[in-house]
Amino acid sequence: MEFNVTVDLGHADLQRIDQALRDVDPAAVVDTGGDALRVAGAFDIVTLLTTLRGAGCELTAHDIQRLPSV
Repeated sequence: MEFNVTVDLGHADLQRIDQALRDVDPAAVVDTGGDALRVAGAFDIVTLLTTLRGAGCELTAHDIQRLPSV
């Protein structure tokens, strides 16, 4: 699955986020662009939200947008 996650990149610990996501899915891809993270990996929204919260992000489900598969 691929997601856009609206997060304050100025206050986000990107290394911590990347590591937390890779702990769940070692093949995860995390890209920063603009004011959002683009995350691709074997996540559903609940797992992604829980993982990002565990990495210190203050998010709600409304901050995560699932992107259509290409």
